[in-house]
Amino acid sequence: MIGLGNKKIGRPTDNPKDISLKVRLDNDTAKKLNECAKEINVSKAEIVRRGIHKFHDGLNKK
Repeated sequence: MIGLGNKKIGRPTDNPKDISLKVRLDNDTAKKLNECAKEINVSKAEIVRRGIHKFHDGLNKK
């Protein structure tokens, strides 16, 4: 690994996810989050991101 330095390794993206968020969930909400992620085969983080966008879109319509 000589010569790599601080270079990031991974897929290049136009929209890096560099902000981390920690949340506390009750069991029922965690179960729903897991079910959603499994049903559409995406990460829990992606479910949260989509939920935020959907909620925000609803705010703009008011």
